[in-house]
Amino acid sequence: MSLTPTARRVRPSPVRLLLALGGALALAAALLTVVARPADAATIDTNAYYVLVNRHSGKAMDVWEHSTADGGEIRQYDNLGGHNQQFRFVPSDSGHYVLVNRNSGKAVDVWEHSTADGAEIRQYDVTHGHNQQFRVLDSAGGDVRLINRNSGKALEVWEWSTANGARVSQYTDHDGANQRWQLVRVDDDGGGSGGCGSGSYHAEVTRNGSTWTARTGSTVRYTGGDMLQAMRAAVDNLTPGRTHKERVVVRGSGTMSAGSSLDLPSYTVLDVCGTIDVTGSPSANHAAVRIRNAHDVEVPHITVTGNPYLGIFVRNASNVHFGQVDLRLSGGLGMRIDNHDNRGVRTRNISIDHVNVSGTNNHGVETYGVDGLDIGTVVARNTAYSGLLLNDTINATVDLVDAENAGTGTGYAAFRMANRNGRVGDSYPVNIRVGEVRARGGGRGVFCVSESGGAVIDRIDLANTGNNAILIENCYNVTLAGQSGTVRDSGEIRIAARSEFPNTSDVTIQNLTVTNTGIRESPCGNNVTFRNITRVNSSYNVC
Repeated sequence: MSLTPTARRVRPSPVRLLLALGGALALAAALLTVVARPADAATIDTNAYYVLVNRHSGKAMDVWEHSTADGGEIRQYDNLGGHNQQFRFVPSDSGHYVLVNRNSGKAVDVWEHSTADGAEIRQYDVTHGHNQQFRVLDSAGGDVRLINRNSGKALEVWEWSTANGARVSQYTDHDGANQRWQLVRVDDDGGGSGGCGSGSYHAEVTRNGSTWTARTGSTVRYTGGDMLQAMRAAVDNLTPGRTHKERVVVRGSGTMSAGSSLDLPSYTVLDVCGTIDVTGSPSANHAAVRIRNAHDVEVPHITVTGNPYLGIFVRNASNVHFGQVDLRLSGGLGMRIDNHDNRGVRTRNISIDHVNVSGTNNHGVETYGVDGLDIGTVVARNTAYSGLLLNDTINATVDLVDAENAGTGTGYAAFRMANRNGRVGDSYPVNIRVGEVRARGGGRGVFCVSESGGAVIDRIDLANTGNNAILIENCYNVTLAGQSGTVRDSGEIRIAARSEFPNTSDVTIQNLTVTNTGIRESPCGNNVTFRNITRVNSSYNVC
């Protein structure tokens, strides 16, 4: 039984060859090559999910801030491939479709049944009302337009904006580039439909009423009322000593004890199409899923609720990939990835497409002793400590940290680096790269401490942090807002140092608009640069 490898984050990159030679234009269309697999009205798969990429801006239609509430706004954002950017075309009436978001399960909705140009587009429970139904019209180059049945108007990016956060609205159909959408199919598990559990597998766990059954092929390995025992039976009965990945699919939701764990050995793929609810008293180092002393493991989909000690735990592992991770907890720590304090042997090559974590009484995602980390998006909501904390980790790339109320009342941050994070040997070459840190409320926004550095953060968007918006303390070779940033209504932006470590050095903070937020350097660092800072009602005390 062959398996298609799990795909990485959807990143459309169309390559178009056009031959503008008079009458040869018709022939040129047949030579069009598109890497990102666009779909048009004639080829929409109603079982698949799609990212909708605007032709004018190149950005994806996005349920803003991963909202699951009625009234959540529909905007545009960089294409990160998260579940809040994935939509399924559900057939409705007379050839129309309802666009259902994968994260929220709600429909794209022309708000309050408006027929006006510029009306708000939000999400709402699926009703199949005419204001939720869209006709799909083909446009040039494989793009489509989405025409609302109630208003007769086209979904568009308002005022031709190319900015992240620009709203999606409706307007009279004129087939403009801002009304054209490329449908990029999400084949995230190789199954052909882009959904959890599709495609081939070696073992299957299913629930019928209160009974769980685990099978490999036609052989029943377990039947009973215990979800964890069923999952263990499926994993344990894969091919012993295998050297290629074998896949287990879990269909259904259930509970497991906080004092136990599902351990995944090398060459295992676990696809959980349901929710694991962790109950009881947490026990140290237990997690819903653990990957320890193993390699070549994948978890394309997993949702965990409850109160585990750790939602997911990776230790002394390599070549581990997570796809869509949803941790809506009432305690514990979301994801912990470490190397058991053995500085000579690091955990290596860990990738996470998207993790949504909330309600922890610790960090959202924490690493320690990792070499090679690739994270798409960390969405942290109401985590007691940091949204994302990197300790003693090198060669890391993070697209987006999006945190609300992370570390409220503490010195933790939406994004924190500590314990010589980014230090390679005795130096700090740039090896930590972050696309954007977005923070609302909570403790700090960005915090670098304890001899960390070698980091570049391209974009910063911080507001209403109760502690420092930014604190750089005993860190080296750090550039913040390499491209752009805003900080408002927050605690200070501060350069600082403690006497037990070498002084802060080689720090650049630039391209910021700072509102109602002070900037202070104390004590003076070495080679610290502030440039292109626009201040509005903000103090400025630097060396």
